[in-house]
Amino acid sequence: MGLVSGLLLLPLAPVRGTVWIADHLLAEARRQYDDPRAVQARLAALNRALEAGDIDEAAFEREEEHLLTLLERRTGPRTTRDRRTRTQGRHV
Repeated sequence: MGLVSGLLLLPLAPVRGTVWIADHLLAEARRQYDDPRAVQARLAALNRALEAGDIDEAAFEREEEHLLTLLERRTGPRTTRDRRTRTQGRHV
C-alpha cells in the first residue's frame, strides 16, 4: 500500500479493525461450537433432558442427529452401525 492510498484509506481503519475483530470472534465461536468435548457434553445434557421428560422423543431425535453430524464433521465419518452402538442405551 502506497502513501497516498494509505492516507485515503486511513478513515476506514476503525471499520477494518472492527471487521477483523468480528472475523476472529466468529472463528473462535465456531471452533468452540464444534469442539468434540462440547458436543459430547451437549449430547449428555440432551439425554438427561429426555430422561427427565423435559423434551419429547421427536425433539430428542432431531437435536441428537444435529449434534452427531457436528461430531462427525470434527472426528470423521462413522458408519450407521457405529452410530447405533454409541446411542444404544441412551434412554429407557
